Amino acid sequence: MDKIASDVELQVQDDYVVIDNGLVQVTLSNPGGSVTRIQYNNVDNLLETHNEEENRGYWDLDWSKPEQLHDGIHDRISGTNFTVIMEDPDQVELSFVRYWDLSFGSKSVPLNIDVRFVMLHGIPGLYSYAIYEHLEGWPDFDLDQTRIVFKPSKDKFHYMAISDDRQRTMPMPEDRDTGQPLAYKEAVLLTNPINLDLKGEVDDKYQYSCENKDCKVHGWISNDSFTGFWTITPSNEFQSDGPFKQDLTSHVGPTTLAMFHSLHYSGEDVVLKFRDGEHWKKVFGPVFFYFNAVVDEDLENPYSTLWEDAKNQMMYEVQSWPYQFPNSEDYPHLEQRGTVTGRLFVQDRYISDDYISADSAYVGMALPGDAGSWQREGKGYQFWTKADASGCFSINNVREGNYSLYAYVPSFIGDYKYDVNITITPGCCVIDVGDIVYEPPRNGPTFWEIGIADRSSAEFYIPDPSPNYINKLYLNQPNSVGMPSKSVHKFRQYGLWDRYTELYPDGDLLFVIDVSDYSNDWFYAHVTRFSSTDLYFTFTLQVASLKI
Repeated sequence: MDKIASDVELQVQDDYVVIDNGLVQVTLSNPGGSVTRIQYNNVDNLLETHNEEENRGYWDLDWSKPEQLHDGIHDRISGTNFTVIMEDPDQVELSFVRYWDLSFGSKSVPLNIDVRFVMLHGIPGLYSYAIYEHLEGWPDFDLDQTRIVFKPSKDKFHYMAISDDRQRTMPMPEDRDTGQPLAYKEAVLLTNPINLDLKGEVDDKYQYSCENKDCKVHGWISNDSFTGFWTITPSNEFQSDGPFKQDLTSHVGPTTLAMFHSLHYSGEDVVLKFRDGEHWKKVFGPVFFYFNAVVDEDLENPYSTLWEDAKNQMMYEVQSWPYQFPNSEDYPHLEQRGTVTGRLFVQDRYISDDYISADSAYVGMALPGDAGSWQREGKGYQFWTKADASGCFSINNVREGNYSLYAYVPSFIGDYKYDVNITITPGCCVIDVGDIVYEPPRNGPTFWEIGIADRSSAEFYIPDPSPNYINKLYLNQPNSVGMPSKSVHKFRQYGLWDRYTELYPDGDLLFVIDVSDYSNDWFYAHVTRFSSTDLYFTFTLQVASLKI
């Protein structure tokens, strides 16, 4: 029998807290705040019951002392104080807090952490957000990563979806244990998988990364009950390093992640470094964990049905941002936020005597810094939008604070920064900067260029992977919703760096202006050259012209 939505109910027990809205029931540890059980669609627990209870659904972080050079400490956050923030028929909000004090010394990350969970009436899912605070005078430290982790049942959830064209049946975690380790621990060749259709493929969680701006919904589908388990990120304002930062999504485990900050694809430049006892506070989230099910088991394609429903729910969550339900003074609601509008032009006299509309420019607000500094900024919040064809933009729902206005314009090199900082005050303030102009760096007219200035290498030559190390998802084969993977994802295949040496065994590539074609003759990445002595060396890109 299908469940019917009811009032949100709360049961507080000695070791557990249970919240139930008639559609989904969630059990959390008390006072730790780990999610131990999710009952939905007549399934007793969507989470992996073979794991210890604290290893099923949780917040965690990686941190280090400044002198440790990121020999990081992994910290699975467990609360010590449980509080009911709100309880009524429409909403329950719970708080699991862990406080820090000087007596802890360097044994624990010097942060007060308040993890919140919210369940609403009539919605089959769970919201979560957290407030991190480093008080003035507290010890210095480095924050490398923080996220939410959920581990659905490995016996139920086998099908993973990241986007329309990135969906597939995934290996079991045991398949990685029996497989052949490759160049780094995350990459494994499946030699004896339980599902023999996957034999000979590479599994690597980094192959399923996604840029922040595109990572709105991802997750898993249970093959027996056709139940969906989805991570929905309705806003990128609390994520580090801007819209083009790539990060993890879902991967073998099964595991689904809500990533807020990490060093993936970046490294030292994006470590959050807290020095000289500075005060810092940031709200991460809320994000939404959504559950859905196929009502009619006879549907021709339940995978497509669940995926399309998850996307529709994602759109609803995005349109509902900023949420009105969080009960924290640190989370500003709509009426406490502001808007920045304007129109961006490009002035490049070598292309046109007139101003050029900044068509499809990415325009954003982030903490004050140099042009382009938003790509390495994670302590504050970022707010981004895409300009229309005429360069007009509106950056909505900006939190109170002092910001710089930044932009990146496709087809033009460099980064733009507005010359005046902008202060947003509470109360729906609207600031119109009017017409602003970006002048890309130039020393003179363009004689030649290789590629397109769009912060992507998709137009360059991306080789086919070795047939011994493939991921079939990226071979342009239709998935369960009938969508083949786009060729732009080809770069995600394993081992392409070694293909450079195979393509140019006797020396580095030579690109000849007006003769070579960058789609065939310019390798898509700056990789290393493999030598016969099992060492890797840097290579030199060579450009020549036949014209004198």
